[in-house]
Amino acid sequence: MEDDAPVIYGLEFQARALTAQTAETDAIRFLVGTQSLKFDNQIHIIDFDDENNIINKTVLLHQAGEIWHIGTSPADKAVLTTCFNKTSDSRVVSCAAVWRMPSDWETGSHESPDDSVHNPQSLELLCHLDDRTHSNTACVLWEPMGDGKRVMSLADNHALLWDLQESSTQATVSSTATLEGKGQLKFTSGKWSPHHNCSQLTTANDTAIRGWDLRTMTQIYCIENAHGQLVRDLDINPNRQYYLASCGDDCKVKFWDVRNVQEPVKTLEDHSHWVWSVRYNHSHDQLVLTASSDSRLILSNMVSISSEPFGHLVDDEELSEGEDNHQEDKSKEPLKDSVVSTYEEHEDSVYAAEWSSADPWLFASLSYDGRLVINRVPRALKYRILL
Repeated sequence: MEDDAPVIYGLEFQARALTAQTAETDAIRFLVGTQSLKFDNQIHIIDFDDENNIINKTVLLHQAGEIWHIGTSPADKAVLTTCFNKTSDSRVVSCAAVWRMPSDWETGSHESPDDSVHNPQSLELLCHLDDRTHSNTACVLWEPMGDGKRVMSLADNHALLWDLQESSTQATVSSTATLEGKGQLKFTSGKWSPHHNCSQLTTANDTAIRGWDLRTMTQIYCIENAHGQLVRDLDINPNRQYYLASCGDDCKVKFWDVRNVQEPVKTLEDHSHWVWSVRYNHSHDQLVLTASSDSRLILSNMVSISSEPFGHLVDDEELSEGEDNHQEDKSKEPLKDSVVSTYEEHEDSVYAAEWSSADPWLFASLSYDGRLVINRVPRALKYRILL
């Protein structure tokens, strides 16, 4: 079988929530949450066996409702959060909760794989992240480098910082920030920055992107009309602290330097419909994945704005030292940005794309019809980056 061939896994229900398991750095593992109105919803734990190119799966029941967002603890691979819909007093509200996987899910999954599908175990509820006053939770974000004790929930127009106590069975709100302004403002997505000692949060609401200082819970910057329509998703460059990427319903992907928010540094217009997800590669930040309701996943090589624009690691100071030095050394000209690959294995809207936490060259994408596709960065590009 060809090394770069995609591996496809079909879920029986619709799905839009996907995450890599961040605390697991040895196994290639993704979690998918389903959205069924008729049946009990499920979390599918997808283990990818790279050597044999096969998928092993474990299914756990999530009886609380259809899953809109899923996140995993950076410290404990048995702990995860979900945002889900439930009906109360004949209206639908989005709630959030912290769960633990059953203790034997990892050991039991490979002995008889059919058991977990026919008699799935249920997730154990650790605690709710619901605060009576803020009913609709869009997403829950784990502190990136943390010990799994702090999470952030974005609910309506509030960002709530939670402390998880005693093995996560209790959660208390330690501080909050509020979106101020006219109309019914509400967060659509957010990212907790891994930089600045994890003291910053970036959020999207409507067409705006905002940065927050979590120590004071105050806004530190705002990109007013970042996109012409709703901002769907954003991600923070893992190697360059001031850089972030955003995408939205104007079909565009934009890259920003938050020290100068007047104009994006770069804009991509390769998708023909809403862009739902944008993700930087954790190790090689020039590699950027975008997923769209045009049923396509695109891998771009954004070298010019990466930490390796000349094929080697540079910091922001080296870039701003002026142009004089570059004249003498033509070999130091930045490599060109390009679309590396367009992946067409999906037939429905691609709502999510995630890089593996264990293998920097591997990624998964999920479309609404429940199709999960695992792909690799083309080998030629991988070796060009490495060598």
